[in-house]
Amino acid sequence: MARNSEHAGSICKLCADICEACAKECGQHEMDHCAACARACRRCADECRRMAEAASA
Repeated sequence: MARNSEHAGSICKLCADICEACAKECGQHEMDHCAACARACRRCADECRRMAEAASA
């Protein structure tokens, strides 16, 4: 992103998709560490989506 790569938006979107998949998987388990992982992955997915939008603007 710092170099304005034409691929930055795609990479950020891919990262968001991967984080969302992780959150979905971890969210299926009741253990505390899984719930913490799911929350962290959702936050990461949200930030990656914001970055993807910024890269596309």
